[in-house]
Amino acid sequence: MHKTIRRYPKFRLSQVSVFGIFLLRSVLSPPMNSLQPHRATEMLATLGLILPLAPKPVASYIPAVRTGNLLIISGQLPFREGTLIATGLVPSRVSLEVAQECARQCVLNGLAVAASHCGGTLDGISRVVRLGVFVACDGGFSDQPKVANGASDFLQKIFGEAGRHARAAVGTNALPLDACVEVEMMLELL
Repeated sequence: MHKTIRRYPKFRLSQVSVFGIFLLRSVLSPPMNSLQPHRATEMLATLGLILPLAPKPVASYIPAVRTGNLLIISGQLPFREGTLIATGLVPSRVSLEVAQECARQCVLNGLAVAASHCGGTLDGISRVVRLGVFVACDGGFSDQPKVANGASDFLQKIFGEAGRHARAAVGTNALPLDACVEVEMMLELL
């Protein structure tokens, strides 16, 4: 009877040590994408911004759902102090610049919803995962990404590198309450 001897690759001690250090470091180190605690709240204050009260839903849905470490924020409209900033189609009734401001307000409202699920602060958010930006626009308008940049750039200003995200920017013929922009978000929590 013949026995088969398995031969394993020989590793030098230095190779095993480097692998062990890498493995240990990956287990003990915090995720590279995590936001330092209290930075987002500080940045809002630095920008002179205060989170508004979380907007109430305007239809049959809930403002946010948490599943695992993800918080999905329902579409937010550009309400400021209970009134839409602008209504109508971009660019015939709402300029590109105003639409970008509306996108920023949608984000601010979405962050208010997030804070209401995270103990009143943004410090429990580790990163922005995804945005969906919907723009009510005239036929032939193709600058939806420029409108969405109002939201994206704002999130990067607040969260730094952890504010970079995947995104969809979509044009549509109408949005609820004749709003010009609607933004939905997916956030990762600590």
